[in-house]
Amino acid sequence: MPEILEIEQYRRLADRALGRPIAKVGAPDSWYLKRDLSAAQVTDALVGRRLTADRRIGKLLLFDTSGEGPVLGLRFGMTGRLLVDGRAAIDRLEYSSDRTNPAWDRFSLGFADGGALVMRDPRRLGGVEIDPDESRLGVDALAVKPARLRAALHGSRARLKARLMDQRRVAGLGNLLTDEILWRASLDPAREAGSLTSTEHRRLHRHLRATLDDLGARGGSHTGRLQGERHRDGRCPRDGTALQRRTVGGRTTYSCPRHQT
Repeated sequence: MPEILEIEQYRRLADRALGRPIAKVGAPDSWYLKRDLSAAQVTDALVGRRLTADRRIGKLLLFDTSGEGPVLGLRFGMTGRLLVDGRAAIDRLEYSSDRTNPAWDRFSLGFADGGALVMRDPRRLGGVEIDPDESRLGVDALAVKPARLRAALHGSRARLKARLMDQRRVAGLGNLLTDEILWRASLDPAREAGSLTSTEHRRLHRHLRATLDDLGARGGSHTGRLQGERHRDGRCPRDGTALQRRTVGGRTTYSCPRHQT
């Protein structure tokens, strides 16, 4: 499932699409176009323009367009991948199909030189927007400072994991990264977010940044130490305790009942 680390890889691949005239738009799935956007509208908005810059906020990939054109926003859901000229930023996603099916190509930009940018999404949980509301997203997880993280959690009675995954507070963290971060930080995902002490806040921020750096270098959100034990008989890689499997914040969650408190 693409989280902030995967979308950052998509953004780097998207550099290949910049500056190329858009000759056509493929939008075969009207459900994939959000905020009442139609295929005709997105075609009118983009054909004849160029993508001039790519950027990312959390899991939202953004493209500025030429001629004071609109901002194109791409969301990849749980199984979306980005391809440019047939090349994928990553070979496969955890919990997604390895097969290639043209019916999974939900949106595309065809360039005048014959190449294309394609969103491929088997489970159809992503989406395309024009001029998305960027203000609805919180601070990017790769840039969050200790004070901003503390402010995002302060006074909240929500579960710690749920608060960290709330894209309005901290943008970019998904299920796998959040479980890995909290496992490394020795914090119970089900604790109230506002219950952390100053020492725990500092520890959480330290492990958040270290986890993103570590897993980014390894190749993605699925490369954490906890990942291989995310099953019903999984054991804590640190102390061998049977992992606790439960639902926290609406997501299947794995944690160690011994060292995560």
